[in-house]
Amino acid sequence: MRNPISGGIFDYENGKNKLIALEEKTTQPGFWNDNKTASIVNRKISRIKENIDLYDKIYKDVEDVYASLQLLEEYDDLELKTFCETKISELKTLFENIEIETLFSNELSENNAIINIHPGAGGTESQDWAQMLYRMYLYWFEKMKFEHELLDYQLGEEAGIKNVTLLVKGKFAYGYLSTEQGIHRLVRISPFDSNARRHTSFAAVSVMPEINDDIKIEINEEDLRIDTYRASGAGGQHINKTDSAVRITHIPTGLVSQCQTERSQHKNKESAMLILKSKLYAALEEEKKKEINKIAGDKSDIAWGRQIRSYVFQPYTMVKDHRTDVEIGNIQSVMDGNIDPFIKSFLKKQAAKKNEN
Repeated sequence: MRNPISGGIFDYENGKNKLIALEEKTTQPGFWNDNKTASIVNRKISRIKENIDLYDKIYKDVEDVYASLQLLEEYDDLELKTFCETKISELKTLFENIEIETLFSNELSENNAIINIHPGAGGTESQDWAQMLYRMYLYWFEKMKFEHELLDYQLGEEAGIKNVTLLVKGKFAYGYLSTEQGIHRLVRISPFDSNARRHTSFAAVSVMPEINDDIKIEINEEDLRIDTYRASGAGGQHINKTDSAVRITHIPTGLVSQCQTERSQHKNKESAMLILKSKLYAALEEEKKKEINKIAGDKSDIAWGRQIRSYVFQPYTMVKDHRTDVEIGNIQSVMDGNIDPFIKSFLKKQAAKKNEN
């Protein structure tokens, strides 16, 4: 084998050595008695193995393409040519993704993410827009092969959603989705307006990292007020007949989390605690103690002048990211989850700004 490329995700030999050291830890007496430590070590082992497997795959694919190209110099074989074109295209995409992942600077970028979508003022129109965004992200999760778990979902009275919170599971889920945090603006002919007038609607997207055992967030039970209530759907119809929904209030900060998607009160409480921990982390990191009541992605003013992106359906079609000036005319493609150009451009701009400083 040729000398491995060193540095970053391709620090092959160093990764191998770290893997050996971590795997030796798992064989030490009493290691598995500490569940939290074992969980952290196992996650590190899994991440290193992923990088090693990725390197091995890239190396093999490059060798295969190189050998095939040499054969093509002697034989004009259509099947071999198609193989090379396909592999080169796959490698190009893979390297582009690796390039993006090197731009993540937050220590929690690799974590799972908790994303919340909340409509602004405007009733049914804004609630429908929130549901459109929800659908857009579901398509994007599928493209990224990210798993997602619904933590809270509240339907609007007539259409759309009042609120939705999801746990998104995948490598760098938080790193990618953190770029989507902010106000999203919609301009269209409203299907709810009998006069077919053009409306502007807003929805807020908030993103927080899932807090695992690597990060310690101390929560005293005495600081919590836990309320249970009956989960309900659109039109006030109950999902079930028990008080399974859970709302947790962190009294010192006023932060509130809730979950009603599970039939089990115990499971809803677990999910609500997960959301609360992430909210507390976001508040401590981004707003500090004097503004701890404001979590990342404050929704107090979901309106003009604060949008990060505009989605225009009429009188023309265009999606524009106001942070990077990236524009896409095919709005349906964007609504079908093709938001990578916005994400990648913003990450590159962030990295360039950081290098300037």
